[in-house]
Amino acid sequence: IVLEGETPRLIDEWQEVDAIWDAVRYAVDQRGKKGQFILTGSSTPKKKENRVHSGAGRIGRLRMRTMSLYESGDSDGKVSLEDLCNGNITTALTGEVDLRTLANYIVRGGFPGAIGLPVENAQLISESYIKTILTDDVQRIDGKKYDTDKMKLLLRSLARNESTTATKKKLASDIRDIDDESIDYDSVCTYLDVFERLFLLDNQKPFSSNIRSSVRIKQSEKRHFCDPSLPCALLNATPDRLINDLETFGFLFESLCERDLRIYAEAFGAQLFHYQDYTNKEIDAVIELKDGRWCAFEIKLGANQIDKAAKNLIEIRNKIIEEGGKAPSVLCVICGLSNAAYIRPDGVFVVPITSLKN
Repeated sequence: IVLEGETPRLIDEWQEVDAIWDAVRYAVDQRGKKGQFILTGSSTPKKKENRVHSGAGRIGRLRMRTMSLYESGDSDGKVSLEDLCNGNITTALTGEVDLRTLANYIVRGGFPGAIGLPVENAQLISESYIKTILTDDVQRIDGKKYDTDKMKLLLRSLARNESTTATKKKLASDIRDIDDESIDYDSVCTYLDVFERLFLLDNQKPFSSNIRSSVRIKQSEKRHFCDPSLPCALLNATPDRLINDLETFGFLFESLCERDLRIYAEAFGAQLFHYQDYTNKEIDAVIELKDGRWCAFEIKLGANQIDKAAKNLIEIRNKIIEEGGKAPSVLCVICGLSNAAYIRPDGVFVVPITSLKN
């Protein structure tokens, strides 16, 4: 009965009734038509043994993310990321953006219900999201009882380590050092798995393409929440507090930019990674295109950091070339406080995050 009616037919939280998956798959085969159903859910089912068919060839998977700055109307979209990754950019004045505006974007986040609200009201959405996850979702996901107090400690540690490659052992140590509480390694692993299945986390994988050089690349994921407003909620970070703590501001600004880069890149079939080698050279974001080309991005809050970021990108590119590897085809600095999109004399692009689109 659930499948009867006009199409496309949306079934929300389908994973609560696992048999719906097979029923949809069967209906798709019987009807022989495309686009019949949209299955949405806020978690990934743990147990799949009750599901007969994987859905391969019938059901495609798509992860929905919070709204980018372009989607929320806070980016003017003068620069297309797809064009940029193909080496094309039109120089343009983009207007001034102040520090408080960027702080507001981070704290507000990209949940649709928060768009257009005063920041202090938008913060309530992120805070209630965390509370609902802890008091409801984690208890329902696989029928187990979890220690929500320790889960919150881990979430706060993840917030303090946003946009870093902190290991699981580092997270446990961070809780012990800062919160004066202990949490064992196995619990950290279990809780992280639960958070990922609830789509609360959206980590940035390491760049694993063979660059054909002797440079050894670390294989650590960069840690991210699904939206930068969530670590703000966990750390009680208001726009004023961010402005008075530029180091934390920088990590959360990077989180905002990498959320948007991922959304824009996936729109044209590209993927987002990060780069970190054993000589401590890092690239904040790597976008790999379908044809194997890759583009390197540094993310900086202030315009006074652009020169240093461009120098870092050039040094890493030159090292890869010297080692006989496949160099990035595009170098770009994504900036918060730049008032123009342009190409530097050294060939590095500079683009404000508030002018980027897919």
